[in-house]
Amino acid sequence: MMGHHIRSMGTTLLALLGTALLGGAVALATPVAAGPRSVWAEVVLAGLGDPGPILHDADVSYAEVMAGSGTPIPWLGKDGQYMQMVFHNYLQPSFGSLHAPQTPCIDGCNVNALVTPEGLYPMTGVKDLPLNTSVERGVEILHNQILTDLAANGPVGDDGALGVLGYSQSSVIASLEMEKLAGMTDAPDADQLNFILLGNPMNPNGGLLSRFAGLNIPSMGLNFYGATPADTIYPTDIYTIQYDGFADFPKYPLNVLADLNAFAGIYYVHGTYPETAANAFTELATSDGYAGVTNYFMMPTTDLPLLEPVRGIPLIGNPIAELLQPDLKVLIDLGYDNPFAATTYADVATPFGLFPQWSAIEALPGNLVDGTKDGLENFVNSLSGISLSDLNPLDLLSGAGGAAGTDPLGSVASFLPNAVNALSDAAANAYAALLPTADIGNALVTSMPAYLLNLSLDNLMDGDLLNAVGLPLAGAVGLATMAGGFEFLVIADAAQAVLGDLTGLIGI
Repeated sequence: MMGHHIRSMGTTLLALLGTALLGGAVALATPVAAGPRSVWAEVVLAGLGDPGPILHDADVSYAEVMAGSGTPIPWLGKDGQYMQMVFHNYLQPSFGSLHAPQTPCIDGCNVNALVTPEGLYPMTGVKDLPLNTSVERGVEILHNQILTDLAANGPVGDDGALGVLGYSQSSVIASLEMEKLAGMTDAPDADQLNFILLGNPMNPNGGLLSRFAGLNIPSMGLNFYGATPADTIYPTDIYTIQYDGFADFPKYPLNVLADLNAFAGIYYVHGTYPETAANAFTELATSDGYAGVTNYFMMPTTDLPLLEPVRGIPLIGNPIAELLQPDLKVLIDLGYDNPFAATTYADVATPFGLFPQWSAIEALPGNLVDGTKDGLENFVNSLSGISLSDLNPLDLLSGAGGAAGTDPLGSVASFLPNAVNALSDAAANAYAALLPTADIGNALVTSMPAYLLNLSLDNLMDGDLLNAVGLPLAGAVGLATMAGGFEFLVIADAAQAVLGDLTGLIGI
């Protein structure tokens, strides 16, 4: 759900947080670049590899493409490459008659970048739109655009169909538009419209907004809308990368390791869909007798997002991560039902639960023994592949010094106003964190307890004492973990901005 703004924040602080959670032995971590280096099992890293198979038979002759939070103009996403990436990796494989997007349009343009608000206070800015307002306006924009495109004189044409691609927040917009169309008496026909959704927070089995469906947080302007309708009449493909905390949140949030890994997945995984090819995903099972037209896909993640900061430690980081990963993955996966199992149904809206299946708990000791063996073997193999020459002292020292032979204060005449402006900016950035901090705190003591209390009362009325006590506890753990993570990003962003203001003042 977060764009480039979030991915550029406080990477050093995130590294330190992650390593502290895993043990203080790695406190000397250097800054870790947020990115897709080793997270995926199969991925086209350049974003322009071989496309996946054709997934739709519809004759889509025109497409609307939206981006995610923080990127209202799709052409600006991914340093200007977003439109080309999603076209090559998703649109072209699904809708073969589309042409590569162009800006400005020269000839035969049938892929349009649809501008939507894409605000997500406070993650995209303290003064940005909250999710509720942004999504509401986005649905209105998309709805009007669909009707315009499918009109008699619209670009789709009489015998064509319209494709809509949503990513992150715009997947929510597209999901709510499906609900809106379902309530219309004169809605487009089933063969006139298709959807592709990437990193969908309303993913029925795993989306954060469907795990806690019904939760409303007014202080943050955040509604948990529920699940994308599985019974939509419009052919839809939903793509999810494993451990993406927005689209693949743990089913059993009492598992704090799984919650933390999901939050790390928001940072390291959620932003990687555009450069990932459709053929890297595996189709998931749906419930017995499911007759809908939605296909669900997931790509397995090889390297745990929670260990990405550890892998950034010079020389020994990767061996340590290889040592920890097998057992850590066993423990984290207890927070989920196996998404690739034939008995895990991707189309069923699945709220959070209390305990994993007994078979998974029963297999835990043996899996941990096997994981320990694998971890030691991987550690030795990784360690044997490095040498002291791999640690270049110049790399550690690069950027540590300022430019020689310059006057960091500049002239006396310009220093005073520059200093006042820098200190003012630093103060503004510091207190900017107070409002979202207060709003997050408000949610933790008002909206979330009310939601959990209602959950408890519902189970008490059903005579389920265990869930009446256990589910509110599990929900509190999961929601508090995510709230704490977002608060961390808010503080990290403010700290980075203040540091930038002050270092700019003294010329570092």
